[in-house]
Amino acid sequence: MVQQLNIGILGAGRVGTAVGRQAVRAGHTVRIATGKPAEQIKLLTEVIVPGAQAVNKEQLRGSDIIVVAVPLHKYRSIDTAVLAGHVVIDTMNYWAPVDGVMEEFESGRSTSEVIAGFLGDDVQLVKTLNHIGYGDLEVDSYPAGAPERRALAVASDHDDAKQLVAAFIDSLGYDAVDAGPLAAGRAFENGTEIFNGRHTAEQMQALLNECARVLAAV
Repeated sequence: MVQQLNIGILGAGRVGTAVGRQAVRAGHTVRIATGKPAEQIKLLTEVIVPGAQAVNKEQLRGSDIIVVAVPLHKYRSIDTAVLAGHVVIDTMNYWAPVDGVMEEFESGRSTSEVIAGFLGDDVQLVKTLNHIGYGDLEVDSYPAGAPERRALAVASDHDDAKQLVAAFIDSLGYDAVDAGPLAAGRAFENGTEIFNGRHTAEQMQALLNECARVLAAV
């Protein structure tokens, strides 16, 4: 039986609304917020994510998981007070042609390590849902145990948060594969083999292991 969760989503673009629809289908309670007042996104939410509730961003507090789905170049506009004390999924990707060259993401660290530094120690950040297209998310899910079931990697420095998010990923119709600490998120960022392909859990684990081996040898 799927554990019902209260899912908050910060961002009402294509990624945020796709995650919202899939979460509603899975039986979760979904609240969506942006930087605008709830009234300004209420109609959009009702039409685009039936079953979800538009709220002011402050009303995301108390969610079991908050999904951050905003363009990466806008990450400094995030109200960190809203996320403090929560398990937060980072779905964002860095792509210089779109985001512009941002020196903090050119350092060799994983993008989520940079985001974690900005959000602060009170946030339990988990990297996932960044390496599946928003269109694929709703059509590529399968029941647990299906041989064709797709895997999604999950990275975090917080084991309890990672386990909670893994259960959420499973409820969406995907196998969650533990990638290790947040730094391991480099293995499934923009341009990697994991980011560019579709993989089963076994294939995903092999790719993560190979990436960890290569990084350890550097």
